[in-house]
Amino acid sequence: QVQLLESGGGLVQAGGSLRLSCAASGRTFSMGWFRQAPGKEREFVATISWIDSSTDYGDSVKGRFTISRANAKNTVYLKMNSLNPEDTALYYCAAAGNPLLFRPRGVREHDYWGQGTQVTVSS
Repeated sequence: QVQLLESGGGLVQAGGSLRLSCAASGRTFSMGWFRQAPGKEREFVATISWIDSSTDYGDSVKGRFTISRANAKNTVYLKMNSLNPEDTALYYCAAAGNPLLFRPRGVREHDYWGQGTQVTVSS
């Protein structure tokens, strides 16, 4: 059973930066980040392949967020720059249990989820 533990959320002013971390226990394949704001659906943010560390991003964060992984630590990071109030949400780390999914973007493609870490951006 894979367990995911996020950290690094907090309160930041618009234009600021944060780095989220997700430590995984157990064998993981491709991993990603999602976010969910109150009253909205869970939104894809970023994913990173376990094969070659290639990445993919949601349109709203492209160019501002960077996902990376440290395989030796079984940890995934999300560096968030140029944050704005629309980025305020609960951020979830997710992992796919299927090794054939290289950069999954869908909620249903992920089998394991963390508890979430809150990111709040003030204007």
